Amino acid sequence: MKLSVRFALIMFLFAGAFFAAITQAAEPVRVGILGFDNYQSLAFTQVWHKPPEDNPDAGGLKVVAAWRGGSSDIEETQVDIKRWEPRLIEKGVSIEDSIDAVLAKCDAVIIMTIDGRAHLKVAEQALKARKPTYIGRPMAASLEDVIAIFAAAKQYDTPVFSCSQHRYSPGFVDMRNHPEVGEVIGCDVFGGCITVDHHPDFFWHAIHSFETMYTIMGPGAVSVSRIRTEDAELVTGVWRDGRIGSYRGIRRGKPKYSATVFGDKGVAPAGIYGYPAPVNGVVPKSRYKGYENVATEIAKFFKTGKPPIEASETIELFGFMEAAHESHRQGGVPVRIDEVIAKARKNVAAR
Repeated sequence: MKLSVRFALIMFLFAGAFFAAITQAAEPVRVGILGFDNYQSLAFTQVWHKPPEDNPDAGGLKVVAAWRGGSSDIEETQVDIKRWEPRLIEKGVSIEDSIDAVLAKCDAVIIMTIDGRAHLKVAEQALKARKPTYIGRPMAASLEDVIAIFAAAKQYDTPVFSCSQHRYSPGFVDMRNHPEVGEVIGCDVFGGCITVDHHPDFFWHAIHSFETMYTIMGPGAVSVSRIRTEDAELVTGVWRDGRIGSYRGIRRGKPKYSATVFGDKGVAPAGIYGYPAPVNGVVPKSRYKGYENVATEIAKFFKTGKPPIEASETIELFGFMEAAHESHRQGGVPVRIDEVIAKARKNVAAR
């Protein structure tokens, strides 16, 4: 074969491989939904299906299939499945009758049913199938199940993460580098605290505010105490470096979700959920970002395989809430988080 012909053949094969790679790279990450009684399942789909130029970091995903999920003892799940199903179908999502059918069609999974009690079993199926998984709040209905989910992720070498949408609300993230605050030395977080019979007190709704606390303070809490009345909660955490973070749970009156943040430069209010933090008393102009920011983080996670939150931080956050529950059981005394987590790990190992 002449050199020129050989060169032409090599270039042809190289070009073919190059364009095949480009085509493959252009293929969207196919996402499956497991349980869509949570409105976020639709909200995330709407964000990911927008033209990529609207938000390049959120582009490159396509929701292709969903399984209904739901719980017989949580009436709202049955109502909301019927509410969101036709809107998902309008977005081109195929509704499947089994988890396996969804897993067969997707590259990654979001577990969105609001019932944390169901999350471990569903997550184990997704992780065993090697599908990177995001779990909507709460990650689980017990600290033990949270630990077990991360253990399954390690066993199957498949990444998983979970958070509330409050974790990426601009007004809370802004406080980590706020000009009026400087280095964060403490915060008082407040928000609604609805409790239910089927989930631990803080895992159901108050988790939004605990996510806010960890967004602002970061990990490193060592002990927790709790005071509870019919109308309110007051939970105080002490960090290993001496900082203090508190949560006021509101059950009487109309709640807002925000915080007061204390720093080495001064004290400033955080933003209201969905909006930026005020600077010099003025809230910067911005459109509402309730779900877009967390949807963007999930998209980056699915495209890179790198969870944005360490497993150790999520386990600590759930340990913080469980330590608060234990403090209440013991009359409000401080409870060490590491002891609560160690006990939960022991129970998981004994299963």
